[in-house]
Parts: sequence; C-alpha cells; structure tokens
Amino acid sequence: MNLVTLRDVGVTYDGVEALEHVNLEIGEKDFLGVIGPNGGGKTTLVKAILGTVPHTGEVKLAPELFRGSERLIGYMPQISNFDRAFPISILEVVMSGLQGRRGFRSRYTKADRSKALQLLEEAGIAEAARHPVGEVSGGQLQRALLCRAIIAEPRLLILDEPTNFVDNKFEKALYDSLRELNKRMAIVMVSHDIGTITSVVKEIVCVNRHVHRHHSNILTEEQLRNYDCPIQIVSHGMVPHTVLEHHPGDCCRDHE
Repeated sequence: MNLVTLRDVGVTYDGVEALEHVNLEIGEKDFLGVIGPNGGGKTTLVKAILGTVPHTGEVKLAPELFRGSERLIGYMPQISNFDRAFPISILEVVMSGLQGRRGFRSRYTKADRSKALQLLEEAGIAEAARHPVGEVSGGQLQRALLCRAIIAEPRLLILDEPTNFVDNKFEKALYDSLRELNKRMAIVMVSHDIGTITSVVKEIVCVNRHVHRHHSNILTEEQLRNYDCPIQIVSHGMVPHTVLEHHPGDCCRDHE
C-alpha cells in the first residue's frame, strides 16, 4: 500500500525549477535514503510531501495517514531551521508533537508529559527536560526533535539531515532506533552522509531536480555521479557493488 504518491510534481522558486516532473511512491514499509548534491532539491522534495511549498502536479496522501483531522506524519527538520531563541523547554518541544491531536490551545495531560519524559529517557537526555532550548547542545536538541517527531506515533517519519551535531555513539543509537521504528512506520531520511546511510536504508532516492528511485541500498558510481562530485572510495578487501541503469537524460555516461 502506498502512503504517499507524487505524480508529475514540480516546484519553482523565483522562476528557477527546483524539482521537475517528479514521480515517486512511498509505501508503508519503505525506508528510503534521499541523497543528492547541495541545492539539488532534497529538502524541497520533503516540503512538497509535507505540503509546505506550492507545487504543480499531484501529491496524494493515503487515508491511512490521517486519524480524524490529525495527520500521521512525523517530521524532524534540520536543526538550523529551528528557532533556539524561542522560550520553550526541551520537554515542551517534545510535547509540541502532539498539537495535531490536542490543538494549540489544549493543555497537555499527565499522560502526555509521561510519554514525552519516557522518550527523552530513551534518548538519553531526560536530565535536560526542563532546560530551555537555547541552553542545550546541538546534539541534545537533535534528539529532542526526533522525540517530537515520533511522540504521536506517525505512520510516516521524515527526517532531514538527522545526524548533524551528534556524536558517533548517538548516530549508531539513532540508526538502531530507526530500524525498530521502521517495523511500524515508513521512513524517509535525507542525508549527505551517503557512505553511512547505505548500511541503514532499504532503498536509495537520488534527487537533482529530477528524482530517481533505485530499488537497492548499495552505493554505486551512478549515484555518486548524481551527487555531482568525483569521489574516490578507498577500502580494504572486496567491495560489493551493483551497476544500475542510467537515469533518463543523464549526460557524460562514461568516464575516460
């Protein structure tokens, strides 16, 4: 079953096409890693799915993504897009993920606070629950934003560069958590760390104005070419690889 269907979607900023003729389906068991060059449209693709940018074409959300008027999509933005001057505590950040269910004016319940504290405990930052967002580290805020994204138990989780500002220990814990979460929700993860996400996601989506989905999680020369930079991979031993078909319209198909 498809939770999200994009048909011939385009997004234009100030006369410049950020996305063109995008066709993509996101199924209920998917774990997609979205890669591409800076400015290629990765975050714009996320915004199109979330409905926060004007677009042409069709973005269809399945009825399963709704519980009454509540939309069951969890979103973890890039930390640089979060206003750290806003007077709110880490606990309140996490509980704000329930606003789709509670509404902006409803008070949070004891059960809401308990659930938020449990998620913060599992994320290893319960001690920062009462701290203002402006007084915690980037890694602590990143963990809180993940807790906010999943507190309402979404059917689709979208993460935009989730490993920025976190150490290697938390990055491993994050990926372990995402594998567990994927058992009950679809996940779309945007990342520049293409070497790491290929060991976590199920399939790769390349974005560079156009969108191409590869039904594999194996890093290939073609995907690196879409990343728009020459990369040399150095490793010990045998490196498994798969050669995928060229993207329609690709230029420079062969390397000298």
